[in-house]
Amino acid sequence: MKLKSSTLRTFTSVHTWVGLVAGFGLFVAFYAGAITVFHHDLQAWQTPHTPLSAEQGLANAQQLLDETLARHPKAREHVGMVFPGGEYPQAASYWQDEGGTWRYATLDNLDGSDKMPGGALSELVNELHYTLGIPVAGRYLMGIVSLLYGLALISGVIIHLPRLADDLFALRPGRNLKRFWQDAHNVIGVLSLPMHVMFAVTGALLSLAMLVMVALNPLVFRGELMAALGPAMDTAPVATAAGREQPMGSLAMLHARSVEVARAQGLASFEPAYFKLAHAGDASATIEISGESPGSLGPVGSVALNANTGAVLATQLPGSRDANHATLASAYALHFGEYGNTWVRVLYFVLGIGGAFLFYSGNLLWVESRRKRRQAEQGRAQAGMARATVGVCIGVCVAISVAFIATQLAQWPALRIAGDHELTVRVACFVTWALCALWAALRPPVRGARELLWAAAITTALVPIAHGAVTGAWPWLTALQGQWSLFSIDAGALAMAFGFAWLARATARRARDGEPNSVWADPRARAAQVASTLVTD
Repeated sequence: MKLKSSTLRTFTSVHTWVGLVAGFGLFVAFYAGAITVFHHDLQAWQTPHTPLSAEQGLANAQQLLDETLARHPKAREHVGMVFPGGEYPQAASYWQDEGGTWRYATLDNLDGSDKMPGGALSELVNELHYTLGIPVAGRYLMGIVSLLYGLALISGVIIHLPRLADDLFALRPGRNLKRFWQDAHNVIGVLSLPMHVMFAVTGALLSLAMLVMVALNPLVFRGELMAALGPAMDTAPVATAAGREQPMGSLAMLHARSVEVARAQGLASFEPAYFKLAHAGDASATIEISGESPGSLGPVGSVALNANTGAVLATQLPGSRDANHATLASAYALHFGEYGNTWVRVLYFVLGIGGAFLFYSGNLLWVESRRKRRQAEQGRAQAGMARATVGVCIGVCVAISVAFIATQLAQWPALRIAGDHELTVRVACFVTWALCALWAALRPPVRGARELLWAAAITTALVPIAHGAVTGAWPWLTALQGQWSLFSIDAGALAMAFGFAWLARATARRARDGEPNSVWADPRARAAQVASTLVTD
């Protein structure tokens, strides 16, 4: 199939400019998203804890529930709780007070606070993934970016389809830097195309679903959609308080009952993670227990029970749920790799890092395609794009690594960091990111890239060191003890540190040995090499 030259130019322009507009946001989303794939492991890594037996975990959860209901009457209307386990090291309850503010309590803080305990780092990385750290509007912005991402994918396929067979596995290193980056960009983009299409579709769905519902509510649903949304999203039927007291069943009984119901519906396993309780102590009390069934598409499901007797009220479990729950659960699982085992999550991590490289290389291609080959001084647009790419993309890599370090140091008794640890981690991240962007803006592009890549390598290598120094959980110890959640985070950080160091050395070689007329050339390094050669001769 051969396209007209005018058609090819049109799709090339669309691909280029859509990629440039959305590329910065997509780099942040993919890099942070690659880390978010391991959010269960990250929860364990960021909060030092002693592993509890299942019985002790349920006993702690029961004690916390009893204390929460006794101390906070408003919680008796609706209260939620996470069970202690792999994702959350300690039980935590949450409810809305009289003013509508969410409150969170643990056995260490029964009076409650306005912060969910132990989730500062994982929540920050997840926010960077789906909102870029921008409150409220960031989620919808990323939805629009996902739509642009889909448009870039379609135009990219149309551009490369005519010569797909010839160029698919072509990777031609050498002095022609633009050709090498083009080959790398094409190979990664084409080979991972099915996954990128899935990321674009599910990203747009998860980000824009609420905005679409708000728009369609008065047009299609006669203003009744929002009132029906809550019951449609929940599993437990809506019930009003009966006004008659009745003692509630134990959490151990309700926990076991939910597992029994899931197995009766054909699921090999069901691991309760959290629950929502309504009208505690009333005859019409209901509890909705949600958990995961590994090995199924959309593994998160829920069982609704009578909180007093354990009688089944409703279920939304894999293989036997309505279209609404199946669609949302499947979209979430596909987007984050929740449906598979550890190797599936490793694949998603590699695809996330590869996707980030795709957008980074796209910006480099734009810079190289506009390089003035006959003069050393390059245009302001090329230099500006190079600086922005370095500051935003490499800067966020440094910032996330600093957030990892800050998470551990904020818990180190030797430093006695007082105040809000979550705020400490967020400030460390965003201030570092801003400083990296400023540094890139003030330095020549190639020097800024080399220096920030070394900064990324050093800070990322310090992640397991900070973890070991604060908690004593050094990588070799966690490996020997079989604590693979902790080991995977530290080992992954070391692997990424080596990758950043390799890129820093490659950037230095390009500055010294590559084409002299480029924003990526370093005249001082080249002059020093020539002088050294003359002295040697």
